[in-house]
Amino acid sequence: MFDYETLKFAWWILVGALLIGFAITDGMDMGVGSLLPFVARSDMERRIAINTVGPHWDGNQVWFITAGGALFAAWPAVYAAAFSGFYMAMMLVLFALFFRPVGFDYRSKIDDTRWRSAWDWGLFLGGAIPALIFGVAFGNLLQGVPFHLDDMLRSHYQGSLLGALLPLLNPFALLAGLISLAMLAVHGGVWLQLRADDPVASRSRAFVTKLSPFVALAFALAGVWLWFLVDGYRIVSEPPHGALPNPLDKQVVRAAHAWFDIYGRMPVAMIAPALGLAGPLLTALLAAARRPGLAFVTSALGMAGIIGSAGLSMFPFVMPSSLDPNSSLTIWDSSSSHLTLTVMFWAVLLLLPVVIGYTIWCYANMWGRVTAEEIDARSHSAY
Repeated sequence: MFDYETLKFAWWILVGALLIGFAITDGMDMGVGSLLPFVARSDMERRIAINTVGPHWDGNQVWFITAGGALFAAWPAVYAAAFSGFYMAMMLVLFALFFRPVGFDYRSKIDDTRWRSAWDWGLFLGGAIPALIFGVAFGNLLQGVPFHLDDMLRSHYQGSLLGALLPLLNPFALLAGLISLAMLAVHGGVWLQLRADDPVASRSRAFVTKLSPFVALAFALAGVWLWFLVDGYRIVSEPPHGALPNPLDKQVVRAAHAWFDIYGRMPVAMIAPALGLAGPLLTALLAAARRPGLAFVTSALGMAGIIGSAGLSMFPFVMPSSLDPNSSLTIWDSSSSHLTLTVMFWAVLLLLPVVIGYTIWCYANMWGRVTAEEIDARSHSAY
């Protein structure tokens, strides 16, 4: 029904929507974990915080798994290059995520202070490390990833996680990581203000009002950094967008301000960075005014704006190459076959509304506050 070019573009939108959905849902759980040592000081307070996300964290993580599967299905070349190049970073994320299921399910099984404290820190690491690394990954994508393709289209990566040559943890990437960590912590803090009882809710409100302006300021700083210090990528020539994928059959140059080209061609794209700046600031005001429900919405819009700004700025690039710009992977030349995109498109079109509907139904039935009395009353099933 759809031509090849339309499907390639549609999958760019779908992958972006899945990443935003993951940030809003599972990112909220990670934010709660990141704030756990700071907003909950006693065992009961930590149990209250954990019980605000414990019943649905695993369902939210489906968004993460789905986004990874969509990346593999839509852009197998990107999946191969990214997961081999970012191998150590992805392993760090994976091992951090191991703490979450065990921490949620076994933390309260033993009434021992050291046992519970250890898993509390495990939940903190399981929330903070992935949030930081995901931002670092986006920061490196915007700068270009040190890989190139040979004549057989095999990817060769020459960077490292901490080494002196082409490290992933470079200053701009760390700034992007801090933005990611802070915005997820804000989102988790708003959720705690909405669902947790005092004093956890009050402490969470204080963190949200302080962290939200930092998110907006850091996001603005990243934009200024990109404008003055980071060269973008621009396609000079390429085959028709509906042609069979061949990443080496194009000419790409690096140029100052190239990541801002789309805002000149399509001024409507400015909505994304506007949301990225306004969302956190409105979240701080609404949280201070004790309107956590609306703050949750503005926090989600802010995250959508920040993630959307990165995607729009890079369009149509998915994984630029800093070593050989012509090896850069775009949505037009790294996609799966027409048949694969068609079959997967209809599968997503049928199943995504079910996932969204189930998510909405879960949250619609969980707006009450979690209290110590409630946890005591159902101690056998509480986290």
